Amino acid sequence: MDATTTSTPATGAAPVELVKGLRLLDATTIVMGSMIGSGIFIVAAEGAREVASPTLFILTWVISGLMTVVAAITYGELAAMMPHAGGQYIYLREAFGPLSGFLYGWTLFLVIQTGTLAAVAVAFGKFLGVFAPWVSAQNRLLDFGQFSIGSHAIALTLSSQQLIGILVIFLLSIVNIFGLRTGAWVQNIFTVLKVGALLGLVGLGLWWVGGSHAVPVAPPSASAETPWGWAALTVVAVALVGPLFSSDAWNNVTFTGAEVVNPKRNLPLALLFGTVGVCCLYLACNWVYLRVLPFFGSPRGTNPLERGIQFAAEDRVATAAMQVILGNPGAWAMAAAIMISTFGCLNGMILAGARVYYAMAKDGLFFSKVARVNPKYHTPAVSLMVQAVWAALLTLSGTYSELLDYVIFAVVLFYILTIAAVFRLRRTRPEAARPYRAWGYPVLPALYIAFALFVEWALLLHKTQRSLAGLGIVALGVPVFYVWRRRSKGLAGG
Repeated sequence: MDATTTSTPATGAAPVELVKGLRLLDATTIVMGSMIGSGIFIVAAEGAREVASPTLFILTWVISGLMTVVAAITYGELAAMMPHAGGQYIYLREAFGPLSGFLYGWTLFLVIQTGTLAAVAVAFGKFLGVFAPWVSAQNRLLDFGQFSIGSHAIALTLSSQQLIGILVIFLLSIVNIFGLRTGAWVQNIFTVLKVGALLGLVGLGLWWVGGSHAVPVAPPSASAETPWGWAALTVVAVALVGPLFSSDAWNNVTFTGAEVVNPKRNLPLALLFGTVGVCCLYLACNWVYLRVLPFFGSPRGTNPLERGIQFAAEDRVATAAMQVILGNPGAWAMAAAIMISTFGCLNGMILAGARVYYAMAKDGLFFSKVARVNPKYHTPAVSLMVQAVWAALLTLSGTYSELLDYVIFAVVLFYILTIAAVFRLRRTRPEAARPYRAWGYPVLPALYIAFALFVEWALLLHKTQRSLAGLGIVALGVPVFYVWRRRSKGLAGG
């Protein structure tokens, strides 16, 4: 295999390198597998409560899908132009300078990637509890007490559910140390299984509708008219948080750019195929939810049909739909499907995320040992374990869900900046080789930026505290950047 990126070698030793081992199928399953976690199975309930309209509900998923695909095909230009370890971190660094890249990597490590790993791992444990009741958030094994950050109290406890989540994070991190192909095979298998599970849900929904079992999307008393206008568009923008979060992590494949075979072709294609496939599946699943369950419901309902999509028990809309179609076995089938989905999602994000911290360490902006590559397996082993440790600590703290709420504003902001990087690099580096040029440039990228800015404005207006808190987490990285840079220069000078 061809070497692509080197770690800092010991004096007199040959450099240890990452290797190219991801083909188009592998890259596509990283895109799809990282996107499909637990979100598609649960976020529909909150979205339905926010928009209070079946039409606006579906519109949020259509807009989210379009935004995701447009962003992905635009990223394709940067991925083909700079197929290096770190992906989006590299694009921001090259377009806007090292501080921009660092702030992205800082937020990714502190909350975005590791917080998502914690949340998805706990979701795996939660649904394992359907089959093994011992695994429960209420089954506390250890209590380490609590501490406060300002006025916010954080309890450090270890429940059996958290324990399972932590064990899965470490298991997959260790698996990914043993070679790129090992992690890729795990990703391929679980992505095929989870896509099959979603196709099964859609297929059962079609069978249900074909048998004239479908329920109306709204009760007869509900207004058939959708309240179109500026207010409706603002509501949709705020309600996009769930669909966008469910569709996130497609950019993870760019982190592995140095290890993709023929990246100038395969990275843009993987981004296109993966995002289009998942977004179409998501739209089909939400159509099934609308045809199997009533849109409106009551939180006091005693069964899935009475509670509807809006008030599905514990927001488990997919489980409610399967219960209607298959009865109680449907809940078991969906629990198994979500376990498969979350396991595959964890593997893809663990594999890809470690490459960003590795690239930061190469630039002297993270712990130097994180830049080391395992000499036998050619994987960033230290980076994988550092990521696992921090994700485990977030799992123990129980704050991952709240932190993710805070940073959705920052996530969209970094997407805007990265797409703006295409415009900037076209102007500042017109002579640079571009094996692939973004489709629809400059119209589609400009439309994405414009609408994403509107979403940001809506979040600032309606979720001010959380949005500002997210910006605060990003801003904390500014002094850290200068500390790391001074330290790096000091070591180089010494």
